[in-house]
Amino acid sequence: MKASIRKFLSLTIPLLIGLGIIYYQYTTLSQDELEKIKISFVKANYFYIYLSLFIALFGFWSRAYRWKFALNHLGFQTKFHNDLLTVCVSYFVNLTIPRSGEISRAALLKKYENVPFDKGFGTIVAERIVDLMIFFLFVIVAFLLQFEKLYQFLIEKLPLEKILYLLAGGIIIFILFILVWIYAEWKIIQKLKNKLSGLIEGMTSILKMKDKWNYIFHSFFIWFSYLIMFYVTIFALPETSNISFDIVIMGFIFGSLAVGFTNGGLGAYPLAIAMIYSLYGIPNEVGVAFGWLVWVSQTLLTIFLGLLSYLLLPILNKK
Repeated sequence: MKASIRKFLSLTIPLLIGLGIIYYQYTTLSQDELEKIKISFVKANYFYIYLSLFIALFGFWSRAYRWKFALNHLGFQTKFHNDLLTVCVSYFVNLTIPRSGEISRAALLKKYENVPFDKGFGTIVAERIVDLMIFFLFVIVAFLLQFEKLYQFLIEKLPLEKILYLLAGGIIIFILFILVWIYAEWKIIQKLKNKLSGLIEGMTSILKMKDKWNYIFHSFFIWFSYLIMFYVTIFALPETSNISFDIVIMGFIFGSLAVGFTNGGLGAYPLAIAMIYSLYGIPNEVGVAFGWLVWVSQTLLTIFLGLLSYLLLPILNKK
């Protein structure tokens, strides 16, 4: 009973948040802004949208290819088409319940390649750690490039006194967390420690694998394809075609964070893009239109590839 309630809430809460954001965004836009958004959709150069979707395919391919190195390290020789199709299905499933795609990916690999669920899931956890580290590199680079702009924005929105209070509060909370982590014997802390040790073990296994440099290369290539996929879409609208690459990186970062906030970034993605682009003088309606163009096109591709892969898996694995 508890599991079904938890599953229901994990599905509905992000969805309701996404729908709430869409409603908020719609009600805060004037009729003139809404009309301009419609015009942006009509006059957009969809060649660059289609080009971004083509580039996205390389990200799917590279993620599946990278996965083979981890599976080979564990002694499993899987068929590449099964790796690729399960990756596509996992992206699609993530649109329903955030992060549930990883579970479905390991389950499908167990079904079609007989790789034990825990082994397959462990390789996926290791992937996520590597992806998170690379994403943090993007964040560091972007904040170094845009430090002055972000600093001015924070000073305008938050007085220095409030920033100091927040910083002091953050330090206190961090110290308390460390003390609890070291000395507390609560069950939840013990579970977290066990999970952390598993994550560390998964991470160190990458360093021991024979093809670790190929694995690392594809890890960077995946994120490079994501960034270029996002970059080419700026040319779809005249108002965004001249923005600098460092601003593109900021949009890419905040858009990526928004994807994990609701179901596939529903509502949150366009809002995040519009907010960050507004810092650089791009009109709100243009940022909203751009965010929706990117989100809708990528979501439609994910749905198409996910459903197609789900249909192809049993067909290609007939005995």
